[in-house]
Amino acid sequence: MIKKLACAAALTATVLAAPASAGRLELGVLDCTIDGGTGYIVTSNKGVACTFRPHHGGAPEAYTGVISKLGVDVGRTHQGELIWAVLAATRDRGAGDLAGSYYGVNAEASLVTGGGANLLVGGLNSAFSLQPLNVQAQTGVNLAVAVTSLELIHSFK
Repeated sequence: MIKKLACAAALTATVLAAPASAGRLELGVLDCTIDGGTGYIVTSNKGVACTFRPHHGGAPEAYTGVISKLGVDVGRTHQGELIWAVLAATRDRGAGDLAGSYYGVNAEASLVTGGGANLLVGGLNSAFSLQPLNVQAQTGVNLAVAVTSLELIHSFK
């Protein structure tokens, strides 16, 4: 049953993500490590450490932050990884512009090892879309269907 929920959630998120990339340019990849933690039915917050790697030159940029879920999020998971394609209407951006708040819908399920998908929109003037390139690899027992937010802070290293 959990496996079917995971597949349905990933398929739904993929279908919902497709229109968001229309007319957008891929600027690079945002690779995030997500802390493990416990979901408490209504909300969960997990720390993230991310690296943005631009496709067209430029140094990698480090970001830290918090990913939060509001909705059904029950269970405990260990550390996971999520990789997003960073999309925008234009290539015109500066270092640190990915910092800010992102919002979207989350669907994931894991039983020992599982996955999820997250399409998020936000950043400076809501100019960026984060489209999943991989399904979240995590271990533990968890089921989540929630509104997700991601707060990114640029780390000047």
